[in-house]
Amino acid sequence: MSQAKRKPTPFEERVYAVVRRIPIGQTRSYAWVAAQLGDPGLSRAVGNALNRNPNTRHTPCHRVIRKNGSLGGYAKGTFQKRQRLLQEGWNPLHHKG
Repeated sequence: MSQAKRKPTPFEERVYAVVRRIPIGQTRSYAWVAAQLGDPGLSRAVGNALNRNPNTRHTPCHRVIRKNGSLGGYAKGTFQKRQRLLQEGWNPLHHKG
């Protein structure tokens, strides 16, 4: 049985709004997104919200990676995440925490 699309929560909408501001070809950390929301301790909640992102074309969750520069998770797999970043001109050496 297929699961109906659910409406994002207000918290998820706030996360998506922050992520949409990350420039093409750049990355930010889950902690950075959480800090933009006012609570750096929300990193895991940010990751969970991005995992439920209903529209990856509109909200580029692939631009959010771990603070140490590793890719972290991605609903479509880390290979796809890396490919999308590289297509945007991402340089892993220029990650901004």
